Amino acid sequence: MRKILLIEDDVVLRENTTELLELSDYQVINAPNGKIGVATAKETLPDIIVCDIMMPELDGYGVLEALTNNENTKHIPFIFLSAKTERSDVRKGMDLGADDYITKPFNEEELISAIESRLAKAAILKDVRENKLAQKEDTEQIRSLNDLKNYFDDNGETFHFAKEAIIYKEGNNSNYIYLIISGLVKCHKLDEQGKQLTTALFKEDDLFGYTSFTQNLAYQESATTIKETELVGLSKKALTNVLNKNHRVTLELIELLTEDLAGVKDQLLQMAYSSVSKKTASTILLFAEKLNRKPEDQIKISRNDLASVAGIATETLIRTMSSFKKQGFIEIEGRTIKILDLEKLKEIC
Repeated sequence: MRKILLIEDDVVLRENTTELLELSDYQVINAPNGKIGVATAKETLPDIIVCDIMMPELDGYGVLEALTNNENTKHIPFIFLSAKTERSDVRKGMDLGADDYITKPFNEEELISAIESRLAKAAILKDVRENKLAQKEDTEQIRSLNDLKNYFDDNGETFHFAKEAIIYKEGNNSNYIYLIISGLVKCHKLDEQGKQLTTALFKEDDLFGYTSFTQNLAYQESATTIKETELVGLSKKALTNVLNKNHRVTLELIELLTEDLAGVKDQLLQMAYSSVSKKTASTILLFAEKLNRKPEDQIKISRNDLASVAGIATETLIRTMSSFKKQGFIEIEGRTIKILDLEKLKEIC
């Protein structure tokens, strides 16, 4: 049942109008003056307000102004009901934002018709506002790849992996796309000879696991942690819903895929044409960058991982690194590498 607030200081007219409206299946709330009417409107939030103009405490113009300036009541339809018939009075009421102006005396049909039309208009405008708000929230919430990552963080499932743990294996069903909260992940494949080849390295704030953003295709490579890692995973279904509503983010993901493909191409070219020294130097620098280390900081990485990324045999890598050590470019202690001469390594690359 729709709710009407009737603000009227004339007791007889208020009672008669209330009865008339109740017979038309409206719930009626009464207020005897403008001051009480404003308080009642804010408390009950009626569907529509019918208000007299000439009242004690606060007149109808003051009521409309007070409610228009309130966020919760400013969209409630407002009808003036008054004996003031001067054109200037009508214009003043409409200029203040009233939806209609009915002069006394009035008949039942006139009042009910005005109320029903204003309620219908209000319902239409409410739908428009809600649709615009929903579109605005979608746009504002996820407008970029960074916003998408925040969405992962807020809505994804959290996973914790120890060092050198398997996240997924090649051929597994790809149910999730992952965002790295902390840690380091390598993706890798086995060649025909069973040798492991690292295809990509992912660090904190990177997305990975996107064999497909929308279909549950099998993973085309395996993923393993290089150190203790925390991830958040978002299901393909949830991601598809986001992408369907946010085409700008879809374009950014396409750009991300394009960059990844370009990186793979560069890696393959380097493996095919670069010298062993160049491959080794660039791989050391790559790991230092992915581990977010400064040149003077140590990095701890296995020689097998270095060799697989560089695309050379582990024995060849060890010999090259020994040469770098003798030349003073790096310092080696067990699995720990420290870059001593960053510029020299860059020159090699």
